[in-house]
Amino acid sequence: MTRLLSFILFFVFPSYLFSQDVNQLLKEAAQQETAMHENEAFLKYAEILRQEPSNLISLCKCSELSSRIGARQSGKEKMEVYFIAARNYASAALRSNPNSSDANFVMALALGRLSLIAGTRERIILARNIKLYAEASIRLDPSNFKPYHVLGKWNFEVSDLNLAERSIAKIIYGGLPSASLKQSIYYFEKSRSLNPAFLLNYLELARAYHRNDENDRALSLLRNLLTLPNMIYDDTRVKVTARQLLKEWQ
Repeated sequence: MTRLLSFILFFVFPSYLFSQDVNQLLKEAAQQETAMHENEAFLKYAEILRQEPSNLISLCKCSELSSRIGARQSGKEKMEVYFIAARNYASAALRSNPNSSDANFVMALALGRLSLIAGTRERIILARNIKLYAEASIRLDPSNFKPYHVLGKWNFEVSDLNLAERSIAKIIYGGLPSASLKQSIYYFEKSRSLNPAFLLNYLELARAYHRNDENDRALSLLRNLLTLPNMIYDDTRVKVTARQLLKEWQ
């Protein structure tokens, strides 16, 4: 069963899944995540929501997994299905608990993924909210490594906007909040200090150092990344990209 078909089946045929104890489902979902079976994990969390629609853990997990699975889809239309679902789950999580760091993080992540397939104007509109939700996540839990990574990526992208994009931002908002490569590096480094096993963060931090003309640091990060064990499904792809960049930058 493909990931997309599994996703559709849950919403079209909810009786496809059988009722189980919520605590047991949470345990099984976590096990599937650890085994890097993200589709299966998603379906477990989704079954919990069928029984407890406001279950915060499952809402956040369904949002985060939708963002991750969606990024691997081929074609904008398939990606959009997942990214919109990620935003909807995040909205439900925020309604369940607006003071949840994870709920704010998954909204920032979902909006960031939507910006990947958005037009220029929509991407500028999304950028402002991505920053707001990521900062809220940090305020609510300064030890949460994930929103720091989002802010690192936000600064990396916004600091590289071209003149036309900056002009649109000025028309919409009077300009976007300040962003810099220095801040990008700071946030990526902060995320790394909180979770040294987060492989994607090494890759994005290496890109930031490379753009900042610190190639030795960038190469060192890529080599370090390749020595670390895979923790999530996407880590295999992250390592492929790291090897490609090593060849390009050496």
